[in-house]
Amino acid sequence: MWRVFCLPMIIGMLFGGSASCSAEDALPRVLPETIDGRPSGDMMRRYLIGRAYAAWDRWKADFEQVKTPEEIAAYQHRLRAKFVETLGGFPERTPLNPQVTGVLEREGYRVEKVIFESQPGLFVTAALFLPDPARHAPPYPGVLVPCGHAQAAKAHDTYQSMGAFLALNGMAALVFDPIEQGERMQILDAEGKHVMWGTRAHTMFGVGCILLGRNTARFEVWDGMRGIDYLLSRPEVDPARIGCTGNSGGGTQTSFLMTLDDRILCAAPSCYLNHVTRQLEVATGDAEQNIFGQLAWGMDHADFIMMRAPTPILIAAATKDFFDIRATWESFRFAKRRYTMMGFAERVDLLENDAEHNYNKLQREGVARWLARWLLKRDEPITEPELTLFTEEEMHSTPRGQVMLLDGARSGYEINADYERELAVKREALWATEDTRALFEKVRATAGIRPLAELAAPLVEEAGEAEVAGRAAKKLILRPEEGILLPALYFPAMSSTATPANLCVHEAGFAAAVSGGALEDLLRAGGAVLAVDLRGTGETQQTGQSHLGEGFGTDWEDFFAAYALGRSYVGMRAEDLLVCARYLATETGGAVALRAFGDVGVPALHAAALEPDLFVSVRLVGVLRSWAEVVHTWPTDNQLINAVHGALTVYDLPDLAATLGAKLTIEAAVGPAT
Repeated sequence: MWRVFCLPMIIGMLFGGSASCSAEDALPRVLPETIDGRPSGDMMRRYLIGRAYAAWDRWKADFEQVKTPEEIAAYQHRLRAKFVETLGGFPERTPLNPQVTGVLEREGYRVEKVIFESQPGLFVTAALFLPDPARHAPPYPGVLVPCGHAQAAKAHDTYQSMGAFLALNGMAALVFDPIEQGERMQILDAEGKHVMWGTRAHTMFGVGCILLGRNTARFEVWDGMRGIDYLLSRPEVDPARIGCTGNSGGGTQTSFLMTLDDRILCAAPSCYLNHVTRQLEVATGDAEQNIFGQLAWGMDHADFIMMRAPTPILIAAATKDFFDIRATWESFRFAKRRYTMMGFAERVDLLENDAEHNYNKLQREGVARWLARWLLKRDEPITEPELTLFTEEEMHSTPRGQVMLLDGARSGYEINADYERELAVKREALWATEDTRALFEKVRATAGIRPLAELAAPLVEEAGEAEVAGRAAKKLILRPEEGILLPALYFPAMSSTATPANLCVHEAGFAAAVSGGALEDLLRAGGAVLAVDLRGTGETQQTGQSHLGEGFGTDWEDFFAAYALGRSYVGMRAEDLLVCARYLATETGGAVALRAFGDVGVPALHAAALEPDLFVSVRLVGVLRSWAEVVHTWPTDNQLINAVHGALTVYDLPDLAATLGAKLTIEAAVGPAT
């Protein structure tokens, strides 16, 4: 989308106005620099985390209501079904077409370098660590080891060590590269080098997944399930004895897999489980670690354990982890109570390692002992010997180190793009045949936008006066709901004949719209103008969330907090617009014209399409052309904030635009990589 630093200049040229952004042209603030002792840019974080803690309180109250075996079974069935639905469901099982591309030898075990297809053309690279049959007679228990966020993935020393250690103790371990790590980078440049990897790449991929009603985790979990399929295809592996362990991002995958795959007999997720609200507060995680609406429909980290109770599960944790150990213990206590209630208290436990985020030797030994207890019926100390590991290149399963360089390879992006094409056909038929009112109800439900009649009038506070371009303006603070402050400038009409009243929003806030010349024509015309900062823009723009790097904006953590609550920024901002438009119409007694600049054009389009009688005209400058284009473009730029979960299963932006007819004007529409 357009960048704040160049937007005033571009809009100034569009309207023939001044493009100056100098300090002397800067408008005075409406909000104080701090709200309740915190920067105004933290408004949305404070608002969302407060609601997340309220959801955590509801979860704890709901936990107390599930007691009988019948209630526990119903709870497990309900949450697991909802979890799969929210991930986007799973594809059909297709041939794995496995290949063993090489063998490495060490004393006591060997490593087979493996490639299989979890979906047609979606290659998974893995290393199968097999015990020496002279020391341990097959068949062996099989252990799936999804890797955490290490670029080398299966070749990283901790994951090699885990595989080797398990093999030395009579267990076959399949250590695999998750999507966007190791040999599975999805976007390569002309030289075959990856463009991004790990958390950033997972989230970039996640943007398109969200629009399709999917999640990056859908691909990771399915890769893991197909990894178990591969283990079961090996004659050396006992299909009745399957375990799973992984660390960090691999701990996330293990938590999801042990919940959803009944073939897993025991598991040991490491350095992940805590509880959702605390994770959002201190270590948000990337796209696959955030599940849409889970706080709204009641799935927290303890549920990953309890949904499989009484399956034996060890929580491996670290005292100094960025995943708060206190939250880990809190979730463990709930799980322990549930297991005790079911008569299997000994089947859930917690290992607390006095270390930082890790999969170190002590952690691996605890995990291996747990797996040996349940898979080998050996309850005894197991210690990890000194290991001689392989180089990253030696561990490569592919000839050139990346699956996307293989013949016939398809990326996750391509799989999503194919799905979008299927949905496009269905959307076209839906919008051609369905009743408009029914369609709009689906749009409301998807984006989370209530009817105008259900939205309370905002509390309005005057915060002073200003003079801009020769026009007197009132500084206003509009409060559409508790915890949300929308700063605004209100320019009363210069005459009773100057109509309509104009509601204006800008992706960088009203100051950029006014000082950059975007509203110069309206101010000259003399009509009433209300220029508002929608939540999370302008004076309440979050600036401190940038560690994912460019491409996601500085409020991506707040986006995922809203996402976990089942809310979209598009929906929340559309409701802000509706409340402000109704307020302006009431104040002026006339019609309202809506003007939006940049990415806030997406919520503006929703507001106008759903409540068309509120607006006499709508003008969108620099709005995104379509969400479908987001799915077909990779990488994209700053498309996370306007992503609505599952939107493309129902509608796209042009579908909404078409309902407004001549009332709508779009100028300088942009693509998702602009």
